[in-house]
Amino acid sequence: MTERFSPAGQAREKEQIMKLEKIPGGYALYKEKTIIGTCRARPAEQGADITALTIVPEWRRKGYGSYLLKEVLRSLGGYDKESATVFTAPLPADAGELAFWAKFGFAAEGSGLCRRRTPDLTAVKLVQDFLAARLADPRLCIDATCGNGGDTAFLCRLVGEEGRVLGFDIQPEAIASTRQNLARKGLAAELHCDSHANLLQYVQPGTVDAVMFNFGWLPGADHGVFSHAQSSIPALEAALEALRPGGVLSAILYSGKVIGSDEKTEILQWMRSRPLKQCTALVCDFANWADTAPLPCFLLKK
Repeated sequence: MTERFSPAGQAREKEQIMKLEKIPGGYALYKEKTIIGTCRARPAEQGADITALTIVPEWRRKGYGSYLLKEVLRSLGGYDKESATVFTAPLPADAGELAFWAKFGFAAEGSGLCRRRTPDLTAVKLVQDFLAARLADPRLCIDATCGNGGDTAFLCRLVGEEGRVLGFDIQPEAIASTRQNLARKGLAAELHCDSHANLLQYVQPGTVDAVMFNFGWLPGADHGVFSHAQSSIPALEAALEALRPGGVLSAILYSGKVIGSDEKTEILQWMRSRPLKQCTALVCDFANWADTAPLPCFLLKK
């Protein structure tokens, strides 16, 4: 039988019949039930030391070496956008092999190859770093838009065992996802399937260290369900009232083809109209990103 592949079809075919399996000292690449390649790797704190990568001679020059290395890097966190990673490998003997490793970000360094990756700065990471640096010994924090619980977990770690974290989301699936996320990480928070506009029913005004908002839609869920300014602005007003002097409100705003720009525009207008005696408003624009990129904002309560 004659095999015919388009580049995209060939990639799909590989994914369907290939399997990466962990073995002592590294990984094996199976084509159906036959090992056609191996990668020897010693995991390190931020990546791994790849000591050898071999493809069985009859399967070379067919893209399987690239597939194997990519899957090993993926398995060891090499494509994690939020983590700094360092991978090393032996220096190849010829220019062809050096070009192969270069496709995956490896470059000559000292007596070997090294692949260093600095995590991308995301809107979420910027907000979390700002709060961690700004707040000294926080004890009461709110995640006003739980989603899948990423910010909730961050706040739980920020306040420590003596602190208190409340999480709100109007979607039951978001509360369930957050609860599972926290349980996996050994963390706990008070989760409420309620509108964030009602947060003052759960805390006293002037007592909260930080309130986080991440607007838009629930990641992994129906993108047709997303936040709107009509409910978001009352929630922001309630959050600002809940904050203590020196507390921080953070909000990541979104726009795009699905959700439009109405919520983003109206919230920005609301923030810019806050009296200076009440708070300082910061809008952190990523100047060389697309206009629809997530927009981190902060209100610093006075």
